[in-house]
Amino acid sequence: MREELLFDKGWLFHLGDIDIEFPAVKGPAYIMAKTQRMKMGPASVAYNDRTDDFRMDDQKEIKSEKWINVELPHDFMVTEPVDEQNNNALGFVKYKNAWYRKHFSLPEEDKGKRITLLFDGIATHATVYLNGCLMKHNFCGYTSFEVDISDVVEYGKDNVLAVYVVTTDWHEGWWYEGGGIYRHVHLIKTAPICAELWGVYAAPVKTDNGSWSVKLETTVLNETYTEREVRAVTRIVGADGATIGEAEASGEIELKGKLTLKYTAAVSCPKLWDIDAPNLYDVITDIYSDGELTDTYKTRCGFRTVKMDPNEGFFLNGRHVKIQGVCCHHGCGLTGKAVPDNVLRYQVELMKEMGANGYRTSHYPQAAETMDALDELGFIVMDETRWFESTDEGKEQLTMLMKRDRNRPSVFFWSVGNEEPHHGTEVGRRICKTLMALAHKLDDTRCIMTAVDHPERATVYDELEAVGVNYNDAMFESFHEKYPEKPMFSSECAAAGTSRGWYQDDAPSRGRVSAYDHNINNYFISRENTLKLHDKPWVMGVYIWTGLEYRGEAAWPRLCSCSGAIDLFLQRKDAFYQLQAFWRKEPMVHLLPHWNWEGYEGRPIRVSVYSNCDEVALMLNGKELGRRKLAHYDHAEWQVEYAPGTIEAIAYKNGIEVARDSKITSGVPRRLKLKLDSQGITANGRDMAIVTCYAEDENGLPVPTASPLVSFNCNSLGKIYSTGSDNCDHVPITCPDRRMWAGLATATVKLGELHGTLTVTASADGLIPAILDIDI
Repeated sequence: MREELLFDKGWLFHLGDIDIEFPAVKGPAYIMAKTQRMKMGPASVAYNDRTDDFRMDDQKEIKSEKWINVELPHDFMVTEPVDEQNNNALGFVKYKNAWYRKHFSLPEEDKGKRITLLFDGIATHATVYLNGCLMKHNFCGYTSFEVDISDVVEYGKDNVLAVYVVTTDWHEGWWYEGGGIYRHVHLIKTAPICAELWGVYAAPVKTDNGSWSVKLETTVLNETYTEREVRAVTRIVGADGATIGEAEASGEIELKGKLTLKYTAAVSCPKLWDIDAPNLYDVITDIYSDGELTDTYKTRCGFRTVKMDPNEGFFLNGRHVKIQGVCCHHGCGLTGKAVPDNVLRYQVELMKEMGANGYRTSHYPQAAETMDALDELGFIVMDETRWFESTDEGKEQLTMLMKRDRNRPSVFFWSVGNEEPHHGTEVGRRICKTLMALAHKLDDTRCIMTAVDHPERATVYDELEAVGVNYNDAMFESFHEKYPEKPMFSSECAAAGTSRGWYQDDAPSRGRVSAYDHNINNYFISRENTLKLHDKPWVMGVYIWTGLEYRGEAAWPRLCSCSGAIDLFLQRKDAFYQLQAFWRKEPMVHLLPHWNWEGYEGRPIRVSVYSNCDEVALMLNGKELGRRKLAHYDHAEWQVEYAPGTIEAIAYKNGIEVARDSKITSGVPRRLKLKLDSQGITANGRDMAIVTCYAEDENGLPVPTASPLVSFNCNSLGKIYSTGSDNCDHVPITCPDRRMWAGLATATVKLGELHGTLTVTASADGLIPAILDIDI
């Protein structure tokens, strides 16, 4: 039966290329031109990869290379020094190549099984060897790929898996790409008769009479040497364990072949998947050969209806919904590209808290764990492939994305490209038609589009099923007139950068951008102005750039793009609360800036208030400074002569107070405080606790301008993995000491596997230290 093992532990790592001079005689050239081609170097079985050659009794040559022990996911570029001379889009780091090795053994009882390795993602190009034999080249750092090692693996012996990672040849993006095996690796064991990877397709469709049918396809592999009769039985099971639909199909598979069985299950009255009620169902498929159960494959699906109307917009389960979406890169400022599963989920939870209901996987397939969270928390996903290419490689990448994600109810759009010059040429039209044809074969239930930044000359719009426009906000009316039969939305907009805690004018030399929402240029306009322009019933919604700050696309000394509503170290910016005011229904109000302006007494301070209420009043030290009525996608603003004390915003609905926010002038920092941000962490050896440190004065008031150098420590239940605060700070994230910026600093703690109480401490010269106990 199917067994899937996480293959993340026990890896050896070497940073940099390892030069091996090819022998000058025939013998080595001859023997290395065979199946086991790597008889020398780091891909060979006999290579000395010890981390410390303190034992000399094994007769192995002593090597000069430095190998270290690592655990996946792993990004070896995130701690590399930054230099202004390196490419700013790629994060100011000089990219390097590297090697990984792993020793493992399989028991004799695994003989006869199909054994594969699933690599979820390697940045960027990778070559995989097993026992010196070349197994796979992979040429995209964002696609998952499977390697069948059944014929080459040894049983009851030591096997050597080697992966060579190249990041220096070329780059796939204009953002920080990282380096290494930055997503999970899985070892999968099955019987020779089994489901193909992502081989079960379940597409619920509502019929004309109101009932549901689930179109099923199961691709079965036959890795034996004889023709086999197979049967697939699929059950659709709810959270309560009840089966709501069942169907089966059978057929014959040729030796060493595969067969796709097509069948349909009838379902009545399922619970619908919705952004506010993301009900999911397990799709469990049993595969039989000659009456014997050989495999059980599980996936998930959800039942929902969607209508995309060119005049009335987007409808989910029959009701009008405005897409309130964000674009996000894969990655985290605190970990680089190698993001733990619980942190990936926390990022999505932050987007939900902000009021987002949409997510764009810009600009490539993202981690399966992110996609799981989007399914489970209820998002309208625009799922994007990396390369707009109709080559074999480009089609394989699109196939991988769609097969993995086509059962997900959160996926509503397949995006086959982004901002391609060929979107405006006849070459692009042909590429687009080829990719669309492939996409329709793989899944005919979702809308196919692409993100176009020069829509006025787009040829691809004639072929696509929806008009996705990047920026060009003021031209939407003309696009709507040109394509009146096609639904339309903003696939990327509002790249309005802000710096957390910076309430002065933009200061490029310091890497700072004003925290007040404002137009950056005529292309990147403010969030407020963007959403006002798209407040039309026929615009299905927006995907704002971006939900999270990300490394790269930077301007020295800043190491990241600053357009995110969440900063590089997972702290909420004022933009987060602005979008919350625009997108959430629960009454809220947010006031900016802070109220610590010593030396500015009597000078005007710009005060902005974000709220989703009818009206807001501003108070300074108990005196009302005026009221402002608010329209949708609006804010209130005052110029206030600074006086220390309390400034307060009061929000009203129908004349009744419903929310308050205040900023109080604090004294000098007296003590540090810690709070746990990530919830539901477990002692599994993989999760990370995310902890925020802040400073208080002697009266317990937070000090928003505090900037002490904080030292983080913890007990043996974890280890301080990273720290961060200022996106202009060039100290590597792995340093446990961090200068606080704008009153906040973040630390991550990598958990071990022991239960108990994790104790995290923070200390700084002259301040009372903070101690936080967390039950694990």
